Amino acid sequence: MIERKDVAKEVSTLMIDILARLDTSILLVQKKCTDEEFKTYRKTVAQIMASMLDVVNPLYLQHPDLKPKGMD
Repeated sequence: MIERKDVAKEVSTLMIDILARLDTSILLVQKKCTDEEFKTYRKTVAQIMASMLDVVNPLYLQHPDLKPKGMD
């Protein structure tokens, strides 16, 4: 997908940050919104996160050393 390792590393770092922020947003909505709002939000964010795996999985296949531990 991305041959240059330095670029792949930057993309990986950005994707990990975005995933962490999305996860944090789910916790925020869980704490401050209704259960119905939370469930709808979580479902939508889960779809976004799954789509992001379409970016990082090929990246880590090409550059396995960039794959964070625990992301198996």
